[in-house]
Amino acid sequence: MEEKGYKKLIVWQKADELAYRVYVTTKNFPEREIYGITSQLRRAALSVPTNIVEGCGRQGRKELKQFVNIALGSLAETEYLLDFSLRLGYFTQEEHKKLQDLRREAGSLLWKFYKSL
Repeated sequence: MEEKGYKKLIVWQKADELAYRVYVTTKNFPEREIYGITSQLRRAALSVPTNIVEGCGRQGRKELKQFVNIALGSLAETEYLLDFSLRLGYFTQEEHKKLQDLRREAGSLLWKFYKSL
């Protein structure tokens, strides 16, 4: 894949948007959670686009598929942490729905991308 070719991938664009939105939303989480759920949720969400990038930077399709598989796991972790954060009352139902809708869209694209490799 050409240098920075990952930026052309819609799956990466959606994953990047999800990570960005998670970072913006978690700014409002309680300060006491900075080393707890805030950090965990941010790492999980950011792991999705960064694993796509790392996979694209590798030499072969097999390695790319491995990194996309890791991204799928991080996306599942993100889903759980979003639900858990809602239970704790750290954001509204509306914010949760927007993030989960974006996560579902990214997940659908990521799964299709994985199957295409």
